[in-house]
Amino acid sequence: MLDFENQLFLDIFHEDGLLIMSRGLGVNHIFTEFLKVCSDPGSLVLVLNTTSSDEEYFIEQIHKQGVSHPPKVITNEINANVRQSTYIEGGVLFITSCILVVDLLTDRVPINHVTGICVYRAHKVIESCQEAFILRLFRQKNKTGFIKAFTDTPESFTSGFCHVERIMKNLFVKHLFLWPRFHASVVSCFNKHKVSVVEIHCQMTPAMTSCQSFLLDIINACINELKKSTSSIDTDEITVENALSKCFELIIQIQLEPIWHQLSARTRQLVSDLKTLRLLLRHLVQYDCVTFYSLVQSIRTSERAFGQNTGWLFLESADSLFVHAKERVYGNTKLGEMKSSKEKEVNPEEEEEINQMEEEELTASLEPCPKWKALSDILEEIALEEEAWEKEKNECEDDMVTCGRILVCAEDDRTCNQLKGYLCEGGEQLLSQLFKKYVDLKKGYRHRKDDNLGKISKKDAGNGRDKLDPDTLTLTQMARGSKGPTTSTEVSTEKEQGKAPGITCFRDTYYGIVGSPTLVIHPLHGCNDPHSLARTLEEIQPKYVVLYDPDMGLVRQLEVFKASRPGRPLRVYFMIYKGSVEEQRYLTTLRNEKEAFEYLIREKATMVITEDQDGKSSDNPNLARGMEEPVQVGSSRKGGQLEINITPKVIVDMREFRSELPSLIHRRGIEIEPVTIEVGDYILTPDICVERKSVSDLIGSLNNGRLYEQALSMCRFYKKPILLIEFDANKSFSLQDFVLRMPGINSKNFHLILKNFKNLHQVSQATLEELTEALGSSINANQLHAFLHKQHDEESHSYGMKDKNRPKVKADSKGKSWSKRGGKCYDNSRGRGVKRKP
Repeated sequence: MLDFENQLFLDIFHEDGLLIMSRGLGVNHIFTEFLKVCSDPGSLVLVLNTTSSDEEYFIEQIHKQGVSHPPKVITNEINANVRQSTYIEGGVLFITSCILVVDLLTDRVPINHVTGICVYRAHKVIESCQEAFILRLFRQKNKTGFIKAFTDTPESFTSGFCHVERIMKNLFVKHLFLWPRFHASVVSCFNKHKVSVVEIHCQMTPAMTSCQSFLLDIINACINELKKSTSSIDTDEITVENALSKCFELIIQIQLEPIWHQLSARTRQLVSDLKTLRLLLRHLVQYDCVTFYSLVQSIRTSERAFGQNTGWLFLESADSLFVHAKERVYGNTKLGEMKSSKEKEVNPEEEEEINQMEEEELTASLEPCPKWKALSDILEEIALEEEAWEKEKNECEDDMVTCGRILVCAEDDRTCNQLKGYLCEGGEQLLSQLFKKYVDLKKGYRHRKDDNLGKISKKDAGNGRDKLDPDTLTLTQMARGSKGPTTSTEVSTEKEQGKAPGITCFRDTYYGIVGSPTLVIHPLHGCNDPHSLARTLEEIQPKYVVLYDPDMGLVRQLEVFKASRPGRPLRVYFMIYKGSVEEQRYLTTLRNEKEAFEYLIREKATMVITEDQDGKSSDNPNLARGMEEPVQVGSSRKGGQLEINITPKVIVDMREFRSELPSLIHRRGIEIEPVTIEVGDYILTPDICVERKSVSDLIGSLNNGRLYEQALSMCRFYKKPILLIEFDANKSFSLQDFVLRMPGINSKNFHLILKNFKNLHQVSQATLEELTEALGSSINANQLHAFLHKQHDEESHSYGMKDKNRPKVKADSKGKSWSKRGGKCYDNSRGRGVKRKP
């Protein structure tokens, strides 16, 4: 371990607390070391909030270090008896929160023998979540065990009032350990082992610069319109600069989600337009000219066809954007100097048809990606250096010096796929293939879904990888972007030909392995395994790393990698578009993390930590439960009554522990008994059964008819069945989407109802005269009054008639349904019935 890692490990080992580190500094390494220390049969340590990928990675790392008693994983596939014996065996146990809650409530876990609990991704622990429920149950019965929490997401603690304080209370810890990149110990450690960094400032083409400028103008216009359309957003956060960051959509969601149902259609569309424009910006700096132009054209066509945009499509900046996007594909032609649809005096459909005809007559003049040429230059430089090392190979005995493995890291799978195509096929060939696909799609040919150049599906983002011809190339040939004869190490990918010589391929770890010497292309995001990049660095031990796309976490990861292996040479090529949104996004990410840590440092200096916050004393208010109410029971002595404290109990279905309600019930002082219930979710008394539904679950149950079957079962077995509808606590609750559905009420007069009546009960009790006075219309008042006071007859038909007055229905030879009313026949297969001769 490095010096600063030893220091922070000792801090978290000796004191319970919350550890917040900078992203990329190695919180997973610290967590692994802590689990290794706890991996002993004499202790019982429970690990919360990890995914299956996390568990696989940590167990694998501990195995490599030769630990005799590695961690185990407990899931719902293991029955209760086996789980109970596993707890007794001790050691480190990865366990799902839902299973652990049930085992704690049923006393399967020997709670007094639990050494402690480790919480991963601690920024996600809120008061009503299962992890907080588990920690509260643990502290109520165990006052000596430790609680350690780990996270590398400091930005999550800056939103809300005293957010970090509240999370620490939920974790029952008193100490906050902050380790940013600018910590003195971290800076000192990295200065001793500096990474050799070569910054490559790529220049965007004039057309790319113009497209970026016009896109920023459109985004600025949409943000200004969004600020005008609603006063519920923070104008300091909704800016063009923040719109470039990846968390912009989350910022808008946090601010607008509570009132989303109250926003106008225009406001919602503005939010959607901003998402579309941000996608265009990302495609501009991330992908090739054909992919960008294809997306621009698809958005332009769809927006105009359906009229869904808020007006940005008709701005001059939008027209200029289309011109320059087209220029990158067809060159600077006269056809590019097109005017707006108003100046042409043609409708959008005619203009689109004209554009398609013009494109068919044009010759492609495809603009190469500037970063491709920069990558070729880098590989050529590495090739020359490796050739020099090869000449000295016989004179040097150190194999580490001659290890020339190269790691290229790009944003996602599509970028990696294009890079592999460029290295194997050359830039002209790759662009020609992409353009041919675009032309074929425009002509209406059918292709695979993952060949859609305008959008990338989830399958493409995860593992949809277009396979290229795996011919063998030397590094010099790849640098020149041309194919060569098969004269060296075989090119392979994990899914094509298995392993490269001397390298173990992990599932979803490598995108592709090409060339000689070994060159590995790896995506930064989109992998099923979040630890795949760490595995790749450890496995291939690269001598050169090319950051095709800037990423703050990877930069820190490489600093740790170099400091941990001071004897190995490492050179990092850092590529970035100078003066682009890509550069601004990277700088904004650095600034946001720095400001987050500065905020946390100030909070740590002023926060109030009570002496009993760790829950180890008996008077912690966080451990207090609701007061038990005395129950009056009869007594035979002197005809009096005795007050006996009886603890209420609720039977809860096992599947309900995925929700927050059991935790809230337990905190109110009500005992919980987990049981598998066939009918209902909660049993309050032998006569009362409750079925809980979230809004989304309620809608789904109404659509598929499941709620009807559940209601029938509840009515069959319980005298008082109850349906509990659970709304999102983060969203405001309003019955106005309900009031508008009642007869006599419309968008013009619904505010009169809301103004004159406090609730629906008052509306239902109002007389016809009161409703007329409130609505200002006797017609609307009569409709509403009749709706509220009309008696419902279960035996009545949908026509509102008794059985004897129901129309007689018959079916003809063609299967159509006919009914006879008033001596005339009507076709029931159509809306209101069609008159037909009997």
